[in-house]
Amino acid sequence: MTATATKTLQATLAPPTAHKERRLQRTVATYRRALSESFESGATTQTAVNDVVTPYTLTSYAKDALKSYVPKLRDTYNASELKDDHPVRFTNRGWRLDHSAERRHEFCWRVPQAGRGNAFWIPLRINPAQSELWDDLLDDDVSVGEFRLQEHRTNWVLHVTVEYEVAEPTEPDEPTYIGFDIGESKLLTGCALRDGTPTQPYIYNGGRARHLRKEMFTTLRRLQERDAEWRIQERFDHYQNALTDIVEKASRQAIEYAQQFESPVIVLEDLSYIREHLDYGKWMNRRLHNWAFARLTGRIEDKARDAGICVRFVNPAYTSQTCHECGHIGSRGTQAMFRCTNGECWVTEYQADINASVNIARRVNPWGERCALKLHTDDSPQDGSACDSTTGHREQSRQSRQTTLEDFSSETSDDEASLVGSPAI
Repeated sequence: MTATATKTLQATLAPPTAHKERRLQRTVATYRRALSESFESGATTQTAVNDVVTPYTLTSYAKDALKSYVPKLRDTYNASELKDDHPVRFTNRGWRLDHSAERRHEFCWRVPQAGRGNAFWIPLRINPAQSELWDDLLDDDVSVGEFRLQEHRTNWVLHVTVEYEVAEPTEPDEPTYIGFDIGESKLLTGCALRDGTPTQPYIYNGGRARHLRKEMFTTLRRLQERDAEWRIQERFDHYQNALTDIVEKASRQAIEYAQQFESPVIVLEDLSYIREHLDYGKWMNRRLHNWAFARLTGRIEDKARDAGICVRFVNPAYTSQTCHECGHIGSRGTQAMFRCTNGECWVTEYQADINASVNIARRVNPWGERCALKLHTDDSPQDGSACDSTTGHREQSRQSRQTTLEDFSSETSDDEASLVGSPAI
């Protein structure tokens, strides 16, 4: 079996000449005017958007992208206003790429422009880690989706969405289940099961990510109080890039940890609806909502697929409160320590995150799941996809795993939301 994987390639445009810079600026300005007018008109269909954007001097690729995007702003994203720095979107019909190993910048992108013969080429600085996919673009081994041109303060960035076929990993006959627990204290904790015994636990500390999230909230709040709007987006991007780097490193190390075992199968919690079920008070909810559980889960899943490792998802209920040995509900006197309350169990105290990761690994076997002191609990996955099993099919998320400034704004408490502003798309 094969599966379709999606990635976004990123490249920085080589510094353009003054003439090309003006043309890029003109394209961005025209696109954003068309986007703003379409949005303010209340258009909710492609036909209505087409009536608005037709007079604008834009390529058909940009207009078609607008006709698809604008109706989603209100219907899908519930946007109340627009951001000022929207990228220029193009449909894949306008994609052109050239390559020559003799050039300093081997790849060149043909920038779509309105009017016959007005398009121009510009060199790209690609991410070396993505060079194989860029080569596949030339060989038509991957298909291009939408591509976007983003203007930053000091450069221009091109984002290209690509889809490609990968072999769907299958579970081996004698698997080694490896459970991963994603948390607030320890960002990522893993533990393998060999013959039912926890083996070689792995911990990726979450202190740096926790510090960045706290610093981000404080900094953005102070900048809002000072009306430093342009600095808000700049600092937000800085923190998001730093958090993304942590997520990438943690997910890569998780795969490397799993690969040291024979026939590994990664087991993750199904966190599809975690945000809807959080209710720990305003302060803790803000911290947990702003922490992108799905981002790290998604990156582990993507990298596992590329490495040929099967991934299973299980019900997350009580994984951190259940003793991995006897299955009784225990207590956590501290964030890092689990205490079993069953007097007949040999486990007295155990590292809480390792205990959770062992429970996650064991829940692949539905007969092994039990909550002895919580008979009323629902052992089915949170999405209700299977009523008689702890494992369930998990659809790939259709929403971006990148936290946005709008997410940050909408998830703050009522007294905090006014410091950030109303949501915008």
